[in-house]
Amino acid sequence: MSDYRPPVSDLAFILEHIVGYDEISQFPGFEHADLDTVTGLLSEAGDFAAEVIAPTNRAGDTHGAVRNPDATVTTSPGFKEAYAKLVEAGWASLPFPEEFDGGGFPAVVGLAIQEMLLGANMAFSLAPLLTQGAIDALLHYGSAEQKALYLPHMVSGEWSGTMNLTEPQAGSDVGALVTKAVPRDDGTFGITGQKIFITYGEHDMAEQIVHLVLARTPGAPEGTAGISCFIVPKFLLNEDESLGERNGVKVLSIEHKMGIHGSPTCVMEYDDATGYLIGDLNKGMRIMFVMMNSARLSVGNQGVALSERAYQQSLAYAQERHQGAAVVPGGIVPDAPIIDHPDVRRMLMTQKSFITALRSLMLYNAGETDRSVHHPDPDVRARATEVVALLTPICKSMGTDLGNELTSLALQIHGGMGFIEETGAAQHYRDVRIAAIYEGTNGIQAADLIGRKLGVRGGASVIEFLAQLRELDGELAGAGEEFASIRSNFIEQLDKLQQTTNWMLRTGAGDPAAALSGSSPYLRQFGLVVLAWLLAKGALAAAPLDPSVAETRLVLARFFAEQQLPAASGFAAAATAGATDLFALDAGQFADLVSR
Repeated sequence: MSDYRPPVSDLAFILEHIVGYDEISQFPGFEHADLDTVTGLLSEAGDFAAEVIAPTNRAGDTHGAVRNPDATVTTSPGFKEAYAKLVEAGWASLPFPEEFDGGGFPAVVGLAIQEMLLGANMAFSLAPLLTQGAIDALLHYGSAEQKALYLPHMVSGEWSGTMNLTEPQAGSDVGALVTKAVPRDDGTFGITGQKIFITYGEHDMAEQIVHLVLARTPGAPEGTAGISCFIVPKFLLNEDESLGERNGVKVLSIEHKMGIHGSPTCVMEYDDATGYLIGDLNKGMRIMFVMMNSARLSVGNQGVALSERAYQQSLAYAQERHQGAAVVPGGIVPDAPIIDHPDVRRMLMTQKSFITALRSLMLYNAGETDRSVHHPDPDVRARATEVVALLTPICKSMGTDLGNELTSLALQIHGGMGFIEETGAAQHYRDVRIAAIYEGTNGIQAADLIGRKLGVRGGASVIEFLAQLRELDGELAGAGEEFASIRSNFIEQLDKLQQTTNWMLRTGAGDPAAALSGSSPYLRQFGLVVLAWLLAKGALAAAPLDPSVAETRLVLARFFAEQQLPAASGFAAAATAGATDLFALDAGQFADLVSR
């Protein structure tokens, strides 16, 4: 099994040339976060991920978290020690406000570091990732007292956080939850109910766990309108803010999962546990979406991180494994390393080009997040907010769908050895599979794109974004013959995406079933065009730089434009097919197709 090599140079290139990090570093409060400083931090964080976190990855898979008879959880070998070093080093605290002892760095820097931690060990890194979502919720909606009490400990990592949304009868339909929150005379609430799929709901790495729990108060409206959000700490706090007695919350069991074995996915029981209301009653969905939107970009980042880890291993194997004679341009190589075989080259290029494009997408969106909050011009902030909303479902879906496909390609390059657990290739494939499911399945992301994001300002928001993509045409036209095929393929597919988008805007209001029936293929079509745009931007930016860098970026962009991007138009037919055939068969006819 190969070692993990953090992609520091690619992260730094994207920050500088695609994200426009120099502008972000000049926003008020980021004066200390110039590009040179950030590049140095990325290098140090990469070393930490490779040397401290990555060695725990295999143990997490083979010796997963265990629930003990006393309802405590022991994490995988090395996790507790690595987490203590993470807290001491402060890597997870960098993107949070300095007033709560964070580093005060832009969100895009935090996402870049997060990718390296996830690539080193996804199961381990879910703990700080979930804490980040809880921190974001408290930053937006917590009272001054709640922020002062919880955030410094959570930002440091001494205390971890969770999101408690899902219940056995209420999966993605959050409005069906039944967990109760009964008001008490002292202003607290008694929380009673059961939650499932709670990542790091119980563990031994942090001294305190701050659960953010969705529940319903007596007489609250039905559905999502009656949901409130509560802080339910594992330990109650004494008057001096030290940890006190155990609250009425415990883990009933740990799920036995396909992957991420090192991450304890818990069934949690709340038995009249003491909870503290966040914000106003019946506003829990607003708070949930703060957590979810933060998490969705991070989950897309998981797909990139695991694809990178799997690619590195498959590349190393392809260079070491000799088999057969390879037909290469100009002749035949006997007893060749399999990297010389054309189809292996195709798989490696597919991995490399998609990973580079996806990483650019995640960081670009995070950069727009920073602009939406910190840019001094309110019009720029408003537009960046729209772009983040538009791209978030694309980031989550493309990152995780392609994470499945690219880790599968890495396994394929290993041949039969990839199917053998000892090589470690299968772990990446198993670990990443959950990412397309949680934080809103990718079908929900596509429905969100169609149902909520395309209609912003009557469709003007998405039309303006497509026009922004088209602005690259002039640069490509002036870049020379080497960029000609990139330009022609990109504009052809952008034109077809424009047509599909117009169909969605015309159809969505009058026939939502037709639009939703094509939502997933439409998202894929949209995503492929955006990825091609980002690769082309990278190739243009690299052209005047080091010749080796310029050649690599150009070849990746050209390969993608010529061999991957044409698939985008193939999704247009499914995107615009409507709902007729999907609903033509009833449930009995589906069964007949099996039984006959």
